[in-house]
Amino acid sequence: MTETLALDFLWTDDGVMRPINARIAGRIYVVGERYRLAPWEERSAATHSHEFAWLAEAWRNLPERFADLYPSPEHLRKRALIEGGWYDEEIIDVGSQAGALRVAASLRKIDDFALVIVRGVYVIRRTAKSQSRRSMNRQEFQASKTAIMEVISEMIGTTPAQLANAEAA
Repeated sequence: MTETLALDFLWTDDGVMRPINARIAGRIYVVGERYRLAPWEERSAATHSHEFAWLAEAWRNLPERFADLYPSPEHLRKRALIEGGWYDEEIIDVGSQAGALRVAASLRKIDDFALVIVRGVYVIRRTAKSQSRRSMNRQEFQASKTAIMEVISEMIGTTPAQLANAEAA
């Protein structure tokens, strides 16, 4: 799966949208092809930092039963993204349940953060979507942040509002 690459463009007086980095744009776009552009709103550094602050606090307050499942705040964040619906999914038809179990075991070793599920002869691998500035605009980041806040607040027995204010306490 290819990650979306956001490029900066400049709207000129002569009505032309020019890429800031023409070399990279030249590798992505084809002359004469038609492309749809949409405004990209950057998110603030404050909202980005806020997520990691309350996430670290929530991780420190996880019930003991979750300690082995989430050995770091990053494990917790990525699993909450998946549980909140912010994931990419790959389904592999292995052909047999025994084979599916072996493939699943191998995939789990390759990626600690992925959720790997076996359903009969199928292996389902879910990986958290990237929350990088390059991958998510402001609205997407806020929606994913809200989703993981809801998942994690339920895990630790609090509300999203209390969790959002946790790092301030």
